Amino acid sequence: MRRDRSTTRPARRDVAPAQRRTALIALMILTFVTGIVDAVGYLALDRVFVGNMTGNIVILGMAVAGGDDLPVLGPAIALAAFTVAAFAAGLFLRTRRKEWGGAVSGLLTAGAVVLAALGVTFLIPGAVDSDAVILTASTVTAAAMGMQAAVARSLAVADMTTVVVTSTLTSLASESFVDDGVRGVWNRRLGAIVVLFLGALLGTVLLPLTPGVPLLLAAVLTVAVVVLGHLRLFTPARREPVAA
Repeated sequence: MRRDRSTTRPARRDVAPAQRRTALIALMILTFVTGIVDAVGYLALDRVFVGNMTGNIVILGMAVAGGDDLPVLGPAIALAAFTVAAFAAGLFLRTRRKEWGGAVSGLLTAGAVVLAALGVTFLIPGAVDSDAVILTASTVTAAAMGMQAAVARSLAVADMTTVVVTSTLTSLASESFVDDGVRGVWNRRLGAIVVLFLGALLGTVLLPLTPGVPLLLAAVLTVAVVVLGHLRLFTPARREPVAA
């Protein structure tokens, strides 16, 4: 009599919930990083948002209208750099959506290297006083944030874009609060908003030391996310079967 092997196999542990929690934590940290670098961008890099491109578009609109001597070149180039970097990252990520593959680790590592290099540069006395350095810094930081945003969108964790909270705030107010009352507010949507706020707060507090300090912290946190994701979420590429 044939033995039913299905009764002898150990039950497979469902790792999906743990993976979802890890992905959520990773993107929360990246949202915190966005808060840090946007504080640096706006306060030290000539009022340029390097992560929140909505802010740059609004600044450009006001600047073109001649409002309050606002910058045009920095926000415009940052907007272009963010878009180009997000497009390039999307090309690397398009074959493996919702997975943490080598492209995800590589793109985030590249962003961390950019932030670390800028952090070291701004530790040099007088570097922050150079217009060329400031423009370059805002441009490459925006590119790093563009790659980060593309990674977040590829991983597709609900309500976690790492760079945009307007839609998250809308969902929190119009859905969570409406459907579940006060209890419904305590969720990842509120977490994303609070984390971005705390990142901007810490970036601002550290800025008087030198812009290099918050940028180096952002780089370290990004590397921590890479390590966490690569160890806990990495999915090896599936090889296609070779035709006979």
